[in-house]
Amino acid sequence: MKIRNGFMLRKVGGQNVVVAVGAASRDFNGIIKLNETGAFLWELLKSERTPEELTEALLAEYDIDRETASADVETFVERLSRAELLDRG
Repeated sequence: MKIRNGFMLRKVGGQNVVVAVGAASRDFNGIIKLNETGAFLWELLKSERTPEELTEALLAEYDIDRETASADVETFVERLSRAELLDRG
């Protein structure tokens, strides 16, 4: 899975926000705010990744246990999926 074309992460007023660009902006009229961890995962999802790869990346970057990292990835992926921001290719 990876981020669908037409969505970009930007820093606005010190906050990480996802915005739609180009044709995607016709169907998506919102803004999604991401915390530091969400922005980290977003950057990884610019290329094809599995949930396991995302979990391993969180474990390498942050001082958390595997159960927490896995749950965070699952929640993040679910939210992106509901917002139709993921390409499951």
